[in-house]
Amino acid sequence: MKRTGLALLLWAADPDDPVRLATPFAHAAAAAALELQVEVYFTARSVLLLRPGVAGALRASERFDKSIADWMDDALAHGARFFACSDALAAQGLTHDDLIPAARRHGGAVQFASRAAHSAWATLVF
Repeated sequence: MKRTGLALLLWAADPDDPVRLATPFAHAAAAAALELQVEVYFTARSVLLLRPGVAGALRASERFDKSIADWMDDALAHGARFFACSDALAAQGLTHDDLIPAARRHGGAVQFASRAAHSAWATLVF
């Protein structure tokens, strides 16, 4: 069966370690540009990236003028969809209303596991 989608799980993508944050979104944008369906699942502390202003203040490298928000926007512009884990939001004291509009879909372990179990989907964990 041909792969039609890519699901990315952001587990160790922590705003306190921005050097790790551009890569998942570069992969999401690339896969979407290849016309794959792309879903990015934010879990653990990665949900903090979905608060307005947080990702815009972070850079993966001081040698890049591109913010993490810019990397995220690239993925969204190519068609990636963002999902926030409700349990991770609760753990960080957030609700879906606290998030950027592009990330107000909720999805967590069940949705990601469903993608991982489906033969038409590949998965990456960051």
